[in-house]
Amino acid sequence: MKLEEKDLIVARPYKKVYLSGDSVVKVFEESHPKKYVFNEALNQAIVEETGLNTAKVQEVSQIDGKWALVLERKRGKTMEEVMDEDPANLEKYMDQFVSLQLEMHSKQAPMLNKLKDKLNRQISSLTAISATTRYELHTRLDSMPKHVKVCHGDFIPSNVIVGEDGSLTVIDWAHATQGNASADAAMTYLLFALKDQKKADMYLRLFCEKSDTALQYVQRWLPIVAAAQLTKHNDLEQDFLMRWIDVVEYE
Repeated sequence: MKLEEKDLIVARPYKKVYLSGDSVVKVFEESHPKKYVFNEALNQAIVEETGLNTAKVQEVSQIDGKWALVLERKRGKTMEEVMDEDPANLEKYMDQFVSLQLEMHSKQAPMLNKLKDKLNRQISSLTAISATTRYELHTRLDSMPKHVKVCHGDFIPSNVIVGEDGSLTVIDWAHATQGNASADAAMTYLLFALKDQKKADMYLRLFCEKSDTALQYVQRWLPIVAAAQLTKHNDLEQDFLMRWIDVVEYE
């Protein structure tokens, strides 16, 4: 498969994403562990079986010695682009976004990794916080109800494709797990808040209204998912995330 720079649509430190005909090709840097590439492909294949509208896996291969994931191309704009282009209708789009997330949470996929296990591993790996804080986070996580709902783990508007016919496709399932929907919502809230607090607040209000979930319950997950996000070692996010993690200490 020949890829050209003109077809590059996304560049991250660990991957580049290209358009290639009716496919999207993710090419991962050599430093990105092979197990993560295959896990993302497996997650994608598992989610396909739930009936959710997503981009199907076509191939896992190597390109110039680097692992690559080839996916079905879904044409359209991201919901982030749609929101930015029509800010007057932001609430309408946010309502659609939340409804799509609730549809996802209505599904089950027993082969996905368990969210609680993943969060426990992430908390244990953190060296930027004290042992006391890690203990408090583990204790809180252990006290939260166990669910088996499909959770995306990175559910943001840039991971939703809006087709010309209005169809909505959820992409990028690298962080998918089965677990508690409110934990997934807490992560979405944090990811919004890192960029735009107004959108974050609108999102959380609509999620709680449409799912009949207490705001306080979602908020109890915030220190836990902030710790998980901290493991990505993004220096620009660290101060913001540490403020949420510190909530555990004074509650």
